[in-house]
Amino acid sequence: MGIGTSGGRSSRRRVLRLAGGGLTLAVLTAGTAGCREDVADGGGSEVAGDDKPSGGDARGAGQAPEPLWTKTTSAQTYGDNDELVAVRGVVIASGDPLAAFDAATGKERWALESGAVPGAPMLVGNGTLYLASGKYDGSVAGYDPASGRETWRSHLGKGYRQPKPMAVDEKQVYVIAEILEDDGSSRTNVIAALNSSTGKVAWSEQRDLGTMEMGIHAAVKGRHLVYTDFKKNLTVRDTATGTQVWTHKTTKTNYGFFAVHEDLVIVPQGQTLQAFNLSDGTEKWSMKTERFTTFKEPAVVEGVLYIADSDRTLRAVEPGTGKEIWQSKALAKDEVQTPRQYVKVGGVLYGATSLDERGGVVAIDAKTGELRWTFNDKSGDFHAWLVATDGKRVFALHGKKLHALPA
Repeated sequence: MGIGTSGGRSSRRRVLRLAGGGLTLAVLTAGTAGCREDVADGGGSEVAGDDKPSGGDARGAGQAPEPLWTKTTSAQTYGDNDELVAVRGVVIASGDPLAAFDAATGKERWALESGAVPGAPMLVGNGTLYLASGKYDGSVAGYDPASGRETWRSHLGKGYRQPKPMAVDEKQVYVIAEILEDDGSSRTNVIAALNSSTGKVAWSEQRDLGTMEMGIHAAVKGRHLVYTDFKKNLTVRDTATGTQVWTHKTTKTNYGFFAVHEDLVIVPQGQTLQAFNLSDGTEKWSMKTERFTTFKEPAVVEGVLYIADSDRTLRAVEPGTGKEIWQSKALAKDEVQTPRQYVKVGGVLYGATSLDERGGVVAIDAKTGELRWTFNDKSGDFHAWLVATDGKRVFALHGKKLHALPA
């Protein structure tokens, strides 16, 4: 168990993202007090709390399964997909202390005080969990997810404030950090690549004046580091040198969410969904939704692009061509919230929605788009739902409640 100085700043990107969904800052802070192992309500039936598994998956047609287990966590989430991870037999939700629970039983395996910085993602790569340092000392640390033991650390330097990991590949960890002025203020920021073996800085590139270190979503594909930001920039850099390959101004980017498939980056921009070549930024294909509707967050899962729109139409699309595989109105028919994150196990696509009451975790037939069931813990918590999977179970985080569902 590691000990560090507690502290952190909420990501303005995440706050604005939820505020854009109709939440106030007061709602964001509601329900964050208290952390105890107890029994929660799960979709209208009793849910096993503490370390006791429940009775499994007996249910009628169209009825959500009962959780295998439910835990109350220290989660501090803002709706980003990288705030819940399942890896190496544990499931981890961003929080303080950062706690890892056994995927099968829900028992706590380890905890790390000040392990996760609010607003900074948890990234998994090369069998390592990468976190911004809770000590605010300019470090980025790597941990063994199974044990919580620190296995790697890099220090960007005293001239930089709180580097946050943004993406990882086989060789490097990519971070973004504020550049400190002499008076302690910051007007610029830097993107850097850290060697994932030695921790040494491979390259560092200062971004343009006026850009922000918040609102960053990033992914790596081969020689291309692609990211979006609050200023509606879509940018690609060379992973070997840090050199900017190209950048586009986008109209709308759904708070920066995008998907990457092979040599394409796929970006929702209001009524239009566009795919750009990573190598030169040229448009490969585009798709439009109905008038007065907008595309939501996309995801490429097992070679298929899934994306919903504000009219609750869900599409499965060939990501390389933009050709539609199927289109489903099942969510609108049942008045279910639109998914904003997806995982897949077998032939079932699981989606996590933004807000409660008509949302939760939806199970969708991956071949037809038909809705199988919706799981909601009926807590009334207004935080966004998050999902992750280990291939055997689907983990659903809602506020401070973490549920394990049979896949």
